Amino acid sequence: MTVFTLAHLSDPHLPPMPVATLRELAGKRILGYLNWTKNRHAIHRRDVLDALMADLRAHRPDHIAVTGDLVNLALEQEFAPARRWIEQVGPPDRVSVIPGNHDRYVRGTAERFAETFPDYMSGDDRSNAVVFPFLRRRGPLVIIGVSTAVPTAPLRATGWLGEAQRAALEAQLASLDGDPAFRVLLIHHPLRSKARHKRLTDSAELQALLGRHGVDLVLHGHDHVHSTIWVDGPRAPIPVVGVPSASAGPDGHRPPAAYNLFSIARDGERWRCDHTTRGFGDAPGITQLSAVRLAPEG
Repeated sequence: MTVFTLAHLSDPHLPPMPVATLRELAGKRILGYLNWTKNRHAIHRRDVLDALMADLRAHRPDHIAVTGDLVNLALEQEFAPARRWIEQVGPPDRVSVIPGNHDRYVRGTAERFAETFPDYMSGDDRSNAVVFPFLRRRGPLVIIGVSTAVPTAPLRATGWLGEAQRAALEAQLASLDGDPAFRVLLIHHPLRSKARHKRLTDSAELQALLGRHGVDLVLHGHDHVHSTIWVDGPRAPIPVVGVPSASAGPDGHRPPAAYNLFSIARDGERWRCDHTTRGFGDAPGITQLSAVRLAPEG
């Protein structure tokens, strides 16, 4: 039985924050910058991120999914270091990336993320052109990436797919009906959120879409917590899995850095998906935090 291993990490919020000018900090960014200098600079640590990535690389996954928030305030000075970092994670054919709300923090640089990582977000049918949703076939997987990242008003971090993107996603999933591939949907915002200011505003429409066509696994970030929920699919519930920030040190409020590993293999007429989480916990260093078998649709 051939096993394909997919790694999932999210929200590295790459430190350190570059020096910003007063002009760059006008508007919404000033609140984000003050939050960084007061709180987040002590939470998001490069040594934590580097240790987590070393552990991930040691497990030699076949593909890596990064579900957004590579940068913090979408300052121009943040994008070149983020590009160098993702190249260390792996080449474009081995890594798939989608944007988070911090990657499109303000309207002035809303397209800078796509300009920086086009080859990590291009579908198989396009040459470095970023069009959401993108579709990539990797081994037995079909990986579909969508963008919920939209610039928002201060103190809000909501996400939105929009009618056009939902229609394109529905067409893609409809074209996969009967396809034996294991279907993975990458999205930054969770499908359910208790925080109204951080929610996916058209989640109900997306969940209805998934109820009609279905995928085998949904991966997200944004909340910086371990999370597994199930939403309705056309034949069986679909697992929706989130992960803490990949750079989060222990602060007593949110879980420290972790990543997910999914071992996916065909088991007769169905798919088998074993989910392992590795990261920082009560024991020193990085350890296995959990291991479960998911029963996704198929």
